[in-house]
Amino acid sequence: MIDVPVQYFTARDGVRLAFRELGEGRPLVLIHGYFSTATVNWIRYGHAEALADLGYRVIMPDLRGHGDSGKPHDPANYPRDVLADDGFDLLEHLDLTDYVLGGYSLGARTTARMLARGATPVRAILGGMGLTGITATEGRGDHFRNVLSNPGTFERGTAEWRAEAFLKTVGGDRTALLRVLDTFVDTPRADLDRMTLPTLVVAGVDDHDNGSAKDLATALPDGRYTEIPGNHMSAVTRRELAEAIAEFLES
Repeated sequence: MIDVPVQYFTARDGVRLAFRELGEGRPLVLIHGYFSTATVNWIRYGHAEALADLGYRVIMPDLRGHGDSGKPHDPANYPRDVLADDGFDLLEHLDLTDYVLGGYSLGARTTARMLARGATPVRAILGGMGLTGITATEGRGDHFRNVLSNPGTFERGTAEWRAEAFLKTVGGDRTALLRVLDTFVDTPRADLDRMTLPTLVVAGVDDHDNGSAKDLATALPDGRYTEIPGNHMSAVTRRELAEAIAEFLES
């Protein structure tokens, strides 16, 4: 795995947030999923390097509560939609205008929130995300809330056990991650109707964690659905993810 140095900026509420960059060219902002980090999601499996080789400046933030970003425990640092706020603060910090915006899982939901609130990328990427994962977020965090609140109690091999094992590998902060669950905001269908930019919806063939990705693509005025091997956890490790993104960007 290549080493990409961490950089920092300050969010509007004073929390220090981390990001990494690789490559030169049109900026491509990619946001990781819940429990994960920019390094795990985009660098470890070669996605960032493959996209940088195509001539993109791949910009990968660590969401607040994750990775090298600040992990405050005060609920005041986790208002609703704060992850989208942080995304806008990153765009302002880097003075990005002509850029592509995307993410995987929670990163895709954050991308949708930014689009709903007026972000203007030239293209968007929603990975590992289905329609109800964006339009109906209530209860979406219950599985993770259980994992975070009951450490060491899960039977080996269960989904909860696997999630807890992943949490340990990234050194996740349980309190901060619980706070992140309180920030989710629905994106209504009417807002999706206004997202007229070309949008890639890419998900594993066995990924049903956030509803139907195909339905999400259909709901978007210019949605393009691409299916890759894997489930929600494994699809992000597959080279086909970067290949799908590359094909979409170069089309």
